Amino acid sequence: MRVLPYLHDLGVDWVYLSPILQAAAGSSHGYDVVDPSRVDSSRGGPEGLLALSTEARRLGMGVLVDIVPNHMGVATPAENAWWWDVLRLGRSSAYSAAFDIDWEAHGGRVLLPVLGDDGDRPDTALPEPAEHYELVSWRRGDAELNYRRFFTITTLAGVRVEEPWVFTESHREIGRWFAEGLVDGLRVDHPDGLLDPGAYLDDLARLTGGAYVVVEKILEPHETLPTSWATAGTTGYDVLGVIDRVLVDPAGQAPLDALESRLRGGPVSWPDLTHDTRRAVADGPLLAEVRRIARSLVDDVARANSLVEEAAPAPLVEEAAPASSLVEEGAPASSLVEEDAPAPLVPASSLVEEGAPASSLVEEDAPAPLVPAPLVEEGALAPVSKPSEPNELEDAIAEVLANFPVYRSYLPIGREHLDHALAEARSRRPDLAHTLEALAPLLADPTHPAARCFQQTSGMVMAKGVEDCAFYRYSRLTSLNEVGGDPSAYAISVAEFHDAMGHRQRDWPEALTATTTHDTKRSEDARARIAVLAEVPELWEATLDRLLDLAPLPDPGFGALLWQAVIGSWPASRERLHTYAEKAMREAGDHTAWTDPDPAYERAVHAAVDAAFDSAEVRSAVESFVAEIDEAGRSNGLAVKLLALTLPGVPDVYQGSELWDRSLADPDNRRPVDYDDRVALLADGAHPKLRVTSSALRLRRDRPELFTAYVPVLASGPAADHVVAYDRGGAVAVVTRLPLGVARGNGWGETRLDLPGRWREVISGRPVTDLVADVLRDLPVALLVQEDGRS
Repeated sequence: MRVLPYLHDLGVDWVYLSPILQAAAGSSHGYDVVDPSRVDSSRGGPEGLLALSTEARRLGMGVLVDIVPNHMGVATPAENAWWWDVLRLGRSSAYSAAFDIDWEAHGGRVLLPVLGDDGDRPDTALPEPAEHYELVSWRRGDAELNYRRFFTITTLAGVRVEEPWVFTESHREIGRWFAEGLVDGLRVDHPDGLLDPGAYLDDLARLTGGAYVVVEKILEPHETLPTSWATAGTTGYDVLGVIDRVLVDPAGQAPLDALESRLRGGPVSWPDLTHDTRRAVADGPLLAEVRRIARSLVDDVARANSLVEEAAPAPLVEEAAPASSLVEEGAPASSLVEEDAPAPLVPASSLVEEGAPASSLVEEDAPAPLVPAPLVEEGALAPVSKPSEPNELEDAIAEVLANFPVYRSYLPIGREHLDHALAEARSRRPDLAHTLEALAPLLADPTHPAARCFQQTSGMVMAKGVEDCAFYRYSRLTSLNEVGGDPSAYAISVAEFHDAMGHRQRDWPEALTATTTHDTKRSEDARARIAVLAEVPELWEATLDRLLDLAPLPDPGFGALLWQAVIGSWPASRERLHTYAEKAMREAGDHTAWTDPDPAYERAVHAAVDAAFDSAEVRSAVESFVAEIDEAGRSNGLAVKLLALTLPGVPDVYQGSELWDRSLADPDNRRPVDYDDRVALLADGAHPKLRVTSSALRLRRDRPELFTAYVPVLASGPAADHVVAYDRGGAVAVVTRLPLGVARGNGWGETRLDLPGRWREVISGRPVTDLVADVLRDLPVALLVQEDGRS
């Protein structure tokens, strides 16, 4: 319990726990739950949760827990009683309806793609005899699997929480937490995998008495969360993208575009790139899901085609035409809580994510739980080539999936996205027009099994094709290659930023605000440093050319992505960068892959990483460039942090990110956190990021009435474009935008803020005037309150 007092002193008022239900043995993340009826013994068990909750209550803190309703871990069947029973009894099992299994495929048997290339069985127990399952090569899973999974991970089987009894059985322990006052809120992992997320959230609200709930919903730019959902909002990837883009220099776009085009051998079309990567995923790693949709459509499409052919008029042919031209081709669970349940408890200030909470569930003298490891099954991910040519129906379904503009629809909500995808598919593939015409009404019917399955699949295709592939093939400015973001959307103006935050205050004031999570591709400070490249594109191009000359790479475009990772995380260890390089090039999938590594290509990439440490010239080039941009990167990092802590929404402070954190993708962002070091630094009060974080969190917690509105604060003067400022209802945040531009323009000069009255800067404790140079004298960011007010 040593961590909770530190978090309280930091200013945090809710603690955020990663999944705590019983997970697979040795699980380092908890997202592979095998028994939803109890708290994981390795994470402290029910006694640990009670102890944590008791200490949190003593400190006046709330508790939020991450839950995983979409899937269960099935890697070791003997650990999961539900899955074991299904494998033992097949369709006659009491739990056969708990998992999303297509029993009509494979003769009513569950396909288990677990055999190695040599035919060896895994060293795990299975029910005997093997009457209701079939062991096959792992290579057959992507094309033939007959149960829904989490993305491409066959060891995480989809659960049908839309069935009332499944919801009740899988959520009984969660209900106990609220009945006994142990937990105050929930984060719902991957709601897009569920059949009907809206109905599920209604069930959850009844179970918890309308508690505070946020959903890990990835919104594309300009997409909005359904307002009918019983949730306070998303987990914050949408606002992350807005924060990052207001700190990007728009003047850097043209030269960075030109550089990307030169490295890639021509202009890169993000829409075409992502279409192709999504199509490769639909044809490869997720072909089994496409085929399942097709199986449920065969009869309907054949019937529709027959009707079309019967109704079609005879073709008109000119007399001179050759003869060949005549041929053409469910109900939510019953109420578990009284309707007049009390209003949800909402965190007033902030949350801390995975790492700290997990350790808080274990007694002080117990071994700390492992830091979450990747959720990626690194062996069947990269879309390199399609295994076989699809039939026309599968081809059409895959094409619609490849053109879907958002993660998914929730029919009838989001019908416009399906229409868009169908139109794009017709445009790209006119040869499929006939089949697409037959598909359209079926995929638009919320009750049709194919439409339901399609909706649960489209998000999988988007995630694997874009986040886990295209993001690694696009290197213009990689700070924008982030979850929920569109890297081709480059920068936004201060006015656009204010407009977005005004809408957020109006519509989703209690949603989470995230800048770093266990799933971000780069942590907030790595992105903040990389963003400076937009202010010095010519210097970056010269440095990159020098690095590529000293440490040649087969693909200079990938080289740009790799060297940005090095620059953003420097000084990173050799081991960290090798781990990232392997993941990045295999996820990109255009030269090497998890399932089919290219040793020569990978040796060249790893040699470039080694050169950063072993070559004096390469190391000097890296360190010289970092020295040029480091101060500006720190300014951006403080700006990101203060914005996240003070904007509308509930700030989510990821484990350890109160100090500089230049982590890359997992597993790099899931390393252990040294809380003893942080306790000492907090007491010292000298670390700039820790000072900003603690000052803002404490003010939000202690003076919530100062954070109830959103009004832009205007600046005037020579550097007005370099200020982002707003009044939250008594607390005013001020941050520097494009810091190198300020330096080039000889500082702030007479730039002033429209701030009548007398103000005090909270972080330094001193009174300030309306001159930006005075407000930002100590740090590139400031937090102001009225001079006669309390802090």
